[in-house]
Amino acid sequence: MNSSPNRIVGVIFGAVYLLVGVLGFFVTSGVDFVATRGGLLLGIFEVNPFHNIAHLLIGAVLLIGGLSSVKAAKGVNTVIGAAYLLLGIVGFFLAGTSANILALNTPDHFLHLASAILLLGVGLGAERGVRSNAAVA
Repeated sequence: MNSSPNRIVGVIFGAVYLLVGVLGFFVTSGVDFVATRGGLLLGIFEVNPFHNIAHLLIGAVLLIGGLSSVKAAKGVNTVIGAAYLLLGIVGFFLAGTSANILALNTPDHFLHLASAILLLGVGLGAERGVRSNAAVA
C-alpha cells in the first residue's frame, strides 16, 4: 500500500469507526432504533442503533477508500470530513429535540468536529501538487 497520508488516515479512521460501530451495539441493548437518548459508549458518547449503523457504514467507506487509491481516499476523506463538519455544527442545535435521531450529545459534537478537521485537513491538504504518473510527460 502506498504510504499516502490520505490512504493511511482512511484506513485508520475506517477501522476505528467500524470498531466503534460494533462496540456501540453492546451499550444500546433495549434502546429504540432512533431514540433521541442512547447508551453511553466509553461512558461519554451517546449512541443508539441507528448511530451504530452510521458508524459501520462510514467506517466501511473510509476503509474501502483508504485501501483503494490515493484519489479515492482523498475524495472519501474530504466528503466524509465535510459531512462531519456539518453534523458537528448542526448537532448542537439537534440535541434535546425530537430531530436528534442519532442520540447525539455534546461530546459527540466535539468528536465529529475533530474528525472533520482531521479528515478535511488531510483530504484537502495532503498530496497537493503530487502528480500521478500519467500526468508526468
